[in-house]
Amino acid sequence: MIPARYAASRFPGKLMQDLHGKTVILRTYEAAQQTGLFQEVYVVTDSEIIYNEISANGGKAIMSEKKHECGSDRIAEAVEHMDVDIVVNVQGDEPMIDTQSLSLLLDVFRGKDADKIDLASLKAPLKEKKDIDNPNNVKVITNNEDFALYFSRSPIPYPRDEQTGITWFKHIGIYAFRKQALLDFYRLPMLKLEATEKIECIRYLEYGKNIKMVQTTVKGVGIDTPEDLEEARKLLSKEQ
Repeated sequence: MIPARYAASRFPGKLMQDLHGKTVILRTYEAAQQTGLFQEVYVVTDSEIIYNEISANGGKAIMSEKKHECGSDRIAEAVEHMDVDIVVNVQGDEPMIDTQSLSLLLDVFRGKDADKIDLASLKAPLKEKKDIDNPNNVKVITNNEDFALYFSRSPIPYPRDEQTGITWFKHIGIYAFRKQALLDFYRLPMLKLEATEKIECIRYLEYGKNIKMVQTTVKGVGIDTPEDLEEARKLLSKEQ
């Protein structure tokens, strides 16, 4: 499921921007299909413009019936009456999908602690201080079994001493949910930590859900700003 809003606050209309001859949202949709990992791929949107873009190009799109604050809510409404076990949320503004990372993400549901996992997501190491300090990069810390302890826009953990040997991790906003965990999220109200940080996966932690984090070296290119779009264009030029 690819949740897609037209009116993004930081970069309105970004999903309909041109990325080497195709819109960002169409590139994301096609990239998700090309992984070969999914039985079905849908774009879930509140925008007729995005709905028509996907439909006109032979894709599958679902119009949201209600207004939603976040992508998880939008997906939950769409899958509520579908017969599915695992639902993967691929961000509409991340067209550079890495098949290997997604495969690793899905593998945890076949692993030794699969029965403890409500949802799984990706993390990638951050090296540069400017990236660690950037509030657009959501950071995550985990326990020794790689379950998430907390997510923040601030640098976590805070480096009180210079030489700690710690590695900071960026949260990559791709999730694999058990359907029930997603529906629980949909029905539970937002609490203060999520509202403060504006990070939706904090809601799962606040209600005691277990989030398994899977490490990848692929940071992806999330298109939050016009500068990000230029970076994506350069990367795509290199690949082509």
